[in-house]
Amino acid sequence: MPLTGMRVRRPTGGGWVAATYLPSILKGMWITFRHLFRPKVTMQYPEETWQMPDNYRGLPALVRDDEGRVKCVACFLCEYVCPPKAIEIEAQEIDTGVEKGPRTFDINMLRCIMCGYCEEVCPEQAIFLTREYRTVGLNRAEMIFHKDKLLEMGGVRPDPIKKWRRLSGQARDTMGTGASPAHRPADAAAGGGAR
Repeated sequence: MPLTGMRVRRPTGGGWVAATYLPSILKGMWITFRHLFRPKVTMQYPEETWQMPDNYRGLPALVRDDEGRVKCVACFLCEYVCPPKAIEIEAQEIDTGVEKGPRTFDINMLRCIMCGYCEEVCPEQAIFLTREYRTVGLNRAEMIFHKDKLLEMGGVRPDPIKKWRRLSGQARDTMGTGASPAHRPADAAAGGGAR
């Protein structure tokens, strides 16, 4: 079968100097020498860290409410929605007698992809993605963050839901009067108000 196409001419010349790659070596050294006098952009990592933007999605963490109570009610929604199945929860009854809470709440940070699904699905606003991005561990067991470590990372956040008001005697009327049902006028409580 005959060959088709045309012959390509390769550049020749340069002599024995080009054959030693000396011009290429000197050109590379010149580029390195020029960078010696430019301002440095290298960050000294442990002492200096990047300033993360407000919407950065880092490591997930559990939070407490204003009074130090764990906001999680162990509804298992975050465990169910987690794509890599990094969350494991074990529920227990808590002393209020109304709802449950987590006995164990573990997140495997080797699996977590920081997608934010757990934060979006949480009805109690108990889990948030922090700005923390450093996960350091010497073995696999250290990369499983337990409930205590997650609560330490999350800290305290104000509770807009106020689910404990009814139990603590601070019930407020959500219709706008500001009084509890026991302190409302009789005609308003009986439904005799103006419509």
